Amino acid sequence: MFFSKKNIVLLLINLILLNVCCFAQPSFKLTTKNKKAQKYYYNATNYYDKSDYYSAKNELTKAINADSKFIEAYILLGDIYADLKDYESAIQSYKKSIEINPYFFLNTYYNLACIELKSGYYSDAKEHFEQYMKYANITPARKNEIERKISCCDFAINAMLHPVPFNPVNMGDSINTENDEYFPALTADEQTLVITVRRPKDEYTINQNNLFEEDFYKSKRINGYWSKVQLLGPPINTHGNEGAQCISPDGKFLIYTACNRQDGYGSCDLYISEREGDKWGQPVNMGPNVNTNKWESQPTIAPDGKTLYFASNRPGGKGNIDIWVCVKENNEWSKVYNLGEPINTPGNEMSPFIHTDGKTLYFSSDYHIGMGGMDLFMSRLANDGKWENPVNLGYPINAYEDEVSLVVNANGNMGYISSNRFGGFGKLDLFTFEMPEHLRPEKVNYMKGIVYDSKTKQKLKARFQIIDIENNNIVVESYSDSISGEFLVCIPTNKNYALNVSKDKYLFYSENITVTGLHKHSEPFIKDIPLKAIQKNQNIILKNIFFDTDKYDLKPESNAELQHLVLFMKQNPHLKVEISGHTDNIGSDEHNQILSEKRAKAVYDFLILNGIDKNRMTYKGYGETKPIDTNDTEEGRANNRRTEFTVIDL
Repeated sequence: MFFSKKNIVLLLINLILLNVCCFAQPSFKLTTKNKKAQKYYYNATNYYDKSDYYSAKNELTKAINADSKFIEAYILLGDIYADLKDYESAIQSYKKSIEINPYFFLNTYYNLACIELKSGYYSDAKEHFEQYMKYANITPARKNEIERKISCCDFAINAMLHPVPFNPVNMGDSINTENDEYFPALTADEQTLVITVRRPKDEYTINQNNLFEEDFYKSKRINGYWSKVQLLGPPINTHGNEGAQCISPDGKFLIYTACNRQDGYGSCDLYISEREGDKWGQPVNMGPNVNTNKWESQPTIAPDGKTLYFASNRPGGKGNIDIWVCVKENNEWSKVYNLGEPINTPGNEMSPFIHTDGKTLYFSSDYHIGMGGMDLFMSRLANDGKWENPVNLGYPINAYEDEVSLVVNANGNMGYISSNRFGGFGKLDLFTFEMPEHLRPEKVNYMKGIVYDSKTKQKLKARFQIIDIENNNIVVESYSDSISGEFLVCIPTNKNYALNVSKDKYLFYSENITVTGLHKHSEPFIKDIPLKAIQKNQNIILKNIFFDTDKYDLKPESNAELQHLVLFMKQNPHLKVEISGHTDNIGSDEHNQILSEKRAKAVYDFLILNGIDKNRMTYKGYGETKPIDTNDTEEGRANNRRTEFTVIDL
């Protein structure tokens, strides 16, 4: 635009008048009349608007030196210290402004109380919240917020008077370094640990915007001690950031967070990798049913291998960040649903960890009543399928600092946390501690071993199902390793289970697992499983077929095994089989013969009722004539009382 000399003169006059107004108007409202103090204050506000906090602090210090009663300078200085998280200095600055004039700016009470709550000064925070509510004209929403914060103060004061047992132990220099270590992930047998480490980038990947990266490290427990952590390596670790991971209880799958990837759907997505032998497979984005254009992170997978919990800020939640759930159906991850109340709130719920019992959830929240910041909570899944009201883990597990994540071992007696509260080797270190009794999940046992071909000894990849025989629910589903044949499956205690191991072209393997006080958690089930290729005259014992003593009516607990048998017959339509019944030597030969035949026929009838052609089957009772164990002990007699399944024609 072209300007004449006259226009330029008028413009300069207007700018001068404008500057006079800008400086004159605030000086009338400020509590100081000291010109130097005003000048320093204006300079400080300009620096503050540019986020130059260091220069702003210097100017405010000059302003206060010029006028020690300058209220606005103390308030702005408090705001700056609060932004810098120098809470002690912020508290002193806010208190000084209130000391000069308690009614000048009532929001100062609120700001002061919030910082006191963050800093653990609970009595002072409660007093200043109450003063703010007394004098300020506040909205109903703000009133509800402050009442919740006052409840946090009351909770914290009481919690500190009644601390829970807590003695954190540093995991040592095999795990911790001068870097940040966090988000521990543990297998059910506590033999493998995967952690996130924030470390300096390699020289050739350094740029001015980011000098650090997050990578995964692993450690193995050898003779009771953790080995020195090592990089997990490619294809999972990259030059980008990988973090916030979980490992499946059997150690077969790693699910983790990666951000800003070319195959991503949003800022951060969830990825999954499967281990085969000692190598991790190429990670795969978990797809649009799990990931969105928002933030998805902090996964945890249940022992059933098909229920995934994670944190996300996607739309449709209760608050900013919520816990969400996704279930695998027909080998596909389904649409996600919000975990809902009473877990999620209008605040932030993060870092879920579902224990291997499948029913105890630990998570962090800044909204549930706690110590003032992010606290750790626990909720249990009730028998009616609803989550119970979350329980704060208490002080000093929670304190005024943020507590972000917790992992609990399968036994339920040890917790793993990351913290910088207790000293250590660097910034955030990993610690273990004994879980207080009332915060423990149900104990979980496990079975581990190798699956192999009974003749060739070749290691096999086979499907595992642990089934609760009381309700026929699949508790755990997994596969043995395709290279090593190794498997690990979790078994909650105080239940009876059916174990079924199956593979195409093989007879399935049946086992009854009883964990009702006879087997200690410290004694895991170690069992190698031979699978028999489908051949003529090969047989299996159906160990989960049950009858009452001296009766031949199938008990309801037999249903899981029977349904598996039906499925096997349908998947192998050319097989012809014999169902045989066997007894111990208690009772007469004739009685045992009749009983065993009626029991075999009960299974035969069930198969026919469920669609299996009767021409493919025969049944026979052998009484006590084919024992497989001694009849001199109760255990031996129990083994002799059995139902068998034999291939008679292909």
